[in-house]
Amino acid sequence: MGEVKVFGAFPSPFAYRVEWALLHKGIKYEYIEEDLRNKSPLLLKCNPVYKKIPVFLHGGKSISESLIILEYIEETWKENPLLPQDPFERANARFWAKFAEEKCASMARTAYRSEGEEQKKAVEESVEVLKILEEELKGREFFGGESVGFVDLVVGWIPHWLPVLEEVGGFKLLDAYIFPSLQAWCERFLKAPFIKEKLPPTERMLAYYTNIRNGLLNQRCM
Repeated sequence: MGEVKVFGAFPSPFAYRVEWALLHKGIKYEYIEEDLRNKSPLLLKCNPVYKKIPVFLHGGKSISESLIILEYIEETWKENPLLPQDPFERANARFWAKFAEEKCASMARTAYRSEGEEQKKAVEESVEVLKILEEELKGREFFGGESVGFVDLVVGWIPHWLPVLEEVGGFKLLDAYIFPSLQAWCERFLKAPFIKEKLPPTERMLAYYTNIRNGLLNQRCM
């Protein structure tokens, strides 16, 4: 069905979710690591509007934005579906994916990039958002039901990336006592074979995000 390529950059969770989807469906692809400080002409050609990763190349045609890429993968390769067949359930999955992207990820990012009162407020708001996800997940193995699905991939940064951001930023969001369902889900998610085989090294992530945070905080002080 045409050559498949994924443009990503360490350690972008947005690129990883695209790779997870392809691995889940058994689709062979070529991964191209980008230097975001010196973006390749091909990346800029494939994503001239936002000029960022991930970019998905299939048969010479490019698609950007990870959620849109996931939808394209789901519609193109029907095996091992990520979205349910029922139209209402599909719409519901898209709702929770959008909610998680706009609320959970942005709040956690703010907490990691800030300090003092700004960080405290971001942590409090993040906890409230995670409580909503906790309720949605309660009583289920995965957000997609009995197996990893579309929403699970979208929030797949929580089990592996969030602990790193918490350590680097000196805050705590995912308390197992407050979020037992989410905590159990994290453990199940990381044990899925196609997830386990494609995760960035924790030590390298710690160094990377420490440098990013220090740079952001230093800029604020200037």
